[in-house]
Amino acid sequence: MRLVEGLKRVPWSVVAAASGLVALGLAGISRGDQLAGSGALFTRQLIWVALAIPALIAAAWVPYRSLRPASYVLFGATLVLLLLVFLMPAHRGAHRWIPLGFFDMQPSELTKLTFILALSHYLMYRRNFRRFLGLFTPFLLTLVPLVLVLKEPDLGTALLFLPMLFAMLLAAGARVRHLALIGLMGVAVTPVLWLGMNAEQKSRVVSLLTQVEDGPVPRGDGYHLYQSKRMLSLGGTWGSELAGMPVDDPAAYHLPAARTDFVFCLIGERFGLIGSLLTLSIYVVLIVKGLSIAHATREPFGRLLATGIVTLLATQAIINTGMTVGLMPITGMTLPLVSYGGSSLVATAIALGLLINVAIRPGYEVTAEPFRFAT
Repeated sequence: MRLVEGLKRVPWSVVAAASGLVALGLAGISRGDQLAGSGALFTRQLIWVALAIPALIAAAWVPYRSLRPASYVLFGATLVLLLLVFLMPAHRGAHRWIPLGFFDMQPSELTKLTFILALSHYLMYRRNFRRFLGLFTPFLLTLVPLVLVLKEPDLGTALLFLPMLFAMLLAAGARVRHLALIGLMGVAVTPVLWLGMNAEQKSRVVSLLTQVEDGPVPRGDGYHLYQSKRMLSLGGTWGSELAGMPVDDPAAYHLPAARTDFVFCLIGERFGLIGSLLTLSIYVVLIVKGLSIAHATREPFGRLLATGIVTLLATQAIINTGMTVGLMPITGMTLPLVSYGGSSLVATAIALGLLINVAIRPGYEVTAEPFRFAT
């Protein structure tokens, strides 16, 4: 593909949205450093941004179809990495990272991408999943990384695999009634899932269901949820950046994991309701454009790849912002492109690079009749 022609096809709205989210994230992390009295994370995040940019360009440049033959191998390699984390020392009671000296790699971030690649490869021309029993293999493919991530434990990341599976099956032509039946079966076994949760996960669900607005400050996970909503409220309409800090009590601005999982609260505190709505609006632009790319793509592997990426970003953004305002339990999930974290930022940059890759090659090497099924 010629360079000029390729640049004309680049969905610049995706690039602009990603840039805006990164900028808001840096502003939130900077505010968190200021409140914590340490500026280390902002500087580190700048380094990760510098590394994420070439990762995005590389993922957008190499034809995405060249990844299809290696998709199963890449998926298998990341599953091996998920097993290796259990041989590493636990950090805060969890086995999620592989220390590499200068940074800690989180394999689950890469597994989300390789899962999308492998499932796209599997679904692109198969028809057996149009039958109910034919859904067994896609669900088995999903169950392996889901269980491994859940055992780390990382409930938030584990929750992402099922929405990606359902969306990609729907895009590939699976029958809605079959997916609805599986969804109802999932609801029916919810009590079993509760029995399988550890004490920390149960505590987070209970704190969500028992949260109160008045009374003494709660402890444990209830305190975390209480403080996240309090930080957002302290921002008011315009935020402390323009209106100043409404209270002088340092305890009011104490929020665990503020620069990582709860960075949305820092944006709300610094830029107020306006900043929070701006962040959500940018995500809406990114998701809508991503869906339009998937819809416009005739090549089946590319359409499924785009569908999986958009579902991943949308689900992650919804869960993260939902837990900060008390609508969902605390899950320890980053906000894409916004939260501090090298593995998350680089993996999201690669995902967006692949989405751009699909956009600039909408009819790339169509070799069969995609998405046509017998009734």
